[in-house]
Amino acid sequence: MSLEKIKADRLKKLENIKAAKINPFPSKTGPRLFILDVLEDFDILEKEKKEISLAGRLRSQRTHGGSSFANLEDFSGQIQIYFKKDELGEKNYNFFAENLDIGDFIQAQGEVFKTQKGERTLLVKKYKILAKSLNQLPEKWHGLKDVEERFRKRYLDLLMNKDVRARFAMRSKIIKELRAFLEAEGFLEVETPVLQPLPGGALAKPFRTHLNALNMDLYLRIAPELYLKRLLVGGFEKIYEIGRCFRNEGMDKLHNPDFTMLEFYWAYADYQDVMNLVERMFGFLVPEMEIEFQDNKINFTDPFKRISIGELIMEHYKIDIGQALRMDLEKILIQAGEKPEKDAPDCKLIDEIFKTIRPNIIKPTFVTNHPIEMSPLAKASEQNPKEAQRFQMIVAGMEIINAYSELNNPKEQAERMKEQEKGRQDDEIQRFDRDYIEALEYGMPPAAGLGLGVDRLVQFLTNAANIREVILFPTMRQKE
Repeated sequence: MSLEKIKADRLKKLENIKAAKINPFPSKTGPRLFILDVLEDFDILEKEKKEISLAGRLRSQRTHGGSSFANLEDFSGQIQIYFKKDELGEKNYNFFAENLDIGDFIQAQGEVFKTQKGERTLLVKKYKILAKSLNQLPEKWHGLKDVEERFRKRYLDLLMNKDVRARFAMRSKIIKELRAFLEAEGFLEVETPVLQPLPGGALAKPFRTHLNALNMDLYLRIAPELYLKRLLVGGFEKIYEIGRCFRNEGMDKLHNPDFTMLEFYWAYADYQDVMNLVERMFGFLVPEMEIEFQDNKINFTDPFKRISIGELIMEHYKIDIGQALRMDLEKILIQAGEKPEKDAPDCKLIDEIFKTIRPNIIKPTFVTNHPIEMSPLAKASEQNPKEAQRFQMIVAGMEIINAYSELNNPKEQAERMKEQEKGRQDDEIQRFDRDYIEALEYGMPPAAGLGLGVDRLVQFLTNAANIREVILFPTMRQKE
């Protein structure tokens, strides 16, 4: 039967339900138990012959004369349910058999028992229609060749693939654990604007919008950083925010235009303190101390490796970035199969060189002391003012965390912002933010901050090859 005929048949059944003076989409469900709880307490419920109520979606249906078996599913699990004409009465039984389909939501009330084969089952004594499904559920979803269709119709992906549901349940748990860890460390959760008059806090291209009420252009935030640091000026000492950020850039297995970021700021700490805290955080998140990601088993037992970006590039390309000429940097990129940007500053070429090495960094590693030009909001190293007190945490070839000691000298910060803007047509610059500089002039304590890509963290902890696997509704090209 074609999908059009199946839908027409279900629409006819919908009219039958209405004609019987039954609401096919009632508001109230009534008390119910979760299927998983029933399965766990099954022997007790069977012994007590206690009548229970379940609600969920019909996932299968098998009719044999005067009886029907079906599988009922809620978020917690599945159970077999048994409709018997002798128990329900001919009218109610026939109504079920003739008008309900796989995909419909029902509430079923009755007693549990085990079949001769030992299958745990609910004998239905009463049932109620909760929602009529008009489209047939897809029969083949696993291994769907058009992967984009899975992301486009995520509701079907979740419905047909329990592993996908489990991954997003795990995502929720990971975020909950991040909050629990930070709260235990004394951090306070705050919220800052998503719509900002100036994009700042990261080197990225912003999305632009317009506020009609005030006739002003605004930007979707690329990071919450500058607002969070204003709160340090205001007297807060340990703060964090988990929220969406937006960057109008490329898309690949590690990037989505809108994504979830965790940022925290910690007064009276520096980037070394943050490295120590990150090690504790992963000990909290990964108590088993080993993660399998793609083809790698990654162990968190040992302290993370710490290496400067200069040492890393020296190891791989035998070049000192502190002494290298521009032509040397360009030559390395060309040898690595990359095309150097003609007008890019040297620091950007160094970053591109680092990105050619990054996929080979599998074990948890802190890459430190980036060139100061790459980090306009970070404090310079006291040992070498050409380097920033900064680190990136790399694991399994992915950057998970970026962190640094925060620049709190308003004069130096203003000069850095102006230098970024001088003669540059690059959208990926830290623009001059006069209000932020004024805030710093009131005094900000020495502090360190961290930005953690929540989606990438979930991707890593759930062994997902693509970031779109861990975002419920990733950005997709519209289907023609």
